[in-house]
Amino acid sequence: MVAAVTVAAAELRRLRSGGALGAGLVVDPVRVATSFRSERHFTIDGEPPRAFAELSGFWPTAQGWIRTHANYPHHRARLLRALELPDTADGNAAAARMLEIPASAIEEALVAVGGVGAEVLPAAEFARRHPVGSALPVARVRKTGEAPARAVPVSDPLPATGLRVLDLTRVIAGPVCTRTLALFGAQVLRIDPPRMPEIEWQHLDTGQGKRSARLDLTDPAGAARLADLLAAADVLVTGYRPGALDRLGLDPALLAERYPGLVVARLSAWGDEGDLHGRRGFDSIVQAASGIAVIESPDGDRPGALPAQALDHSAGYLLAAGVLNLVRRQRQEGGSWLVETSLRAIGDHLIGQGTGSRIDADYTPTTGRRRSDVGLLHYALPAVTSAGVPPDYAEVGRPWGRDPASW
Repeated sequence: MVAAVTVAAAELRRLRSGGALGAGLVVDPVRVATSFRSERHFTIDGEPPRAFAELSGFWPTAQGWIRTHANYPHHRARLLRALELPDTADGNAAAARMLEIPASAIEEALVAVGGVGAEVLPAAEFARRHPVGSALPVARVRKTGEAPARAVPVSDPLPATGLRVLDLTRVIAGPVCTRTLALFGAQVLRIDPPRMPEIEWQHLDTGQGKRSARLDLTDPAGAARLADLLAAADVLVTGYRPGALDRLGLDPALLAERYPGLVVARLSAWGDEGDLHGRRGFDSIVQAASGIAVIESPDGDRPGALPAQALDHSAGYLLAAGVLNLVRRQRQEGGSWLVETSLRAIGDHLIGQGTGSRIDADYTPTTGRRRSDVGLLHYALPAVTSAGVPPDYAEVGRPWGRDPASW
């Protein structure tokens, strides 16, 4: 996926400069490994973050295992509601309660209250319960409307300079995509709902090079401001469940009608096919449900996990590659375009590659240290090392939600 975005950036740079693609497009495996495990290297003033909250993780149940995600306060509250426990319940109380209920029943209760969790299943059982008809492609591209080709910006060392990218994503995969576009020179503005604060360290770990604003899209004034932003944007990247943003006028077909020439990138946990498309999910949840947790079991009984949030990071780089390719295509032939991927599609692809043997490589992580408004940050350097990009991010440590919602 890192190789794909490296080539896509080089192709866009060639279009802008009129020159040859050139040699020297390389992928540094140490940079990639460090970046994919960035939360393990990230610190603020020497303090590492807690990647998962007390009620997030694998739990044995009355029948099978379940994986929960309760890092955000509203997800924690919904988990406790699904378990019929008070808001003050701790991990011990939750563990005891889950031993009384089958994993499948807990999953159903979580879905009913808008929580996040999944029963741990083998890959074959997951595919039987939740078929999608055919193998999911890792990415889908389609033309959503006719539009004239937009002007190609003047030549610049960075391939995405001049592009305006509106970022409506959260957590890891979507922010990795837009962070990569910012590394390539794009002006990225992330928009979040004011009543859903992002976890500070998580935003800092994936927010390099971007501006961050809060905007209530359900308010008429917020919706009007979003429309103004979209009218001047080249790219829109979204990371919410399919259909969740359509009611706000962000359906790809409507966007193509209102903003001809816009490139839209959509990321979701489960994709838009099958019975899971409307569910909430994260990398850890998709790993648990899709069979990866069973494959990664350390003893054949307890579920395990990949040594990195590989679905998130892979999806982020793949989506960034799709954006850059479609921007180039739009400049060459016109049209409005859509690229989509999902964590499930990435997971299915990885499972399809086979398990092989684990290689525990010994390497020195490639990290940076810089002072910022929030303290001394220790962070993973960019995974991409060629296609004309700098060796480090232009800016780190910009706090969440501190910028105006304007270009």
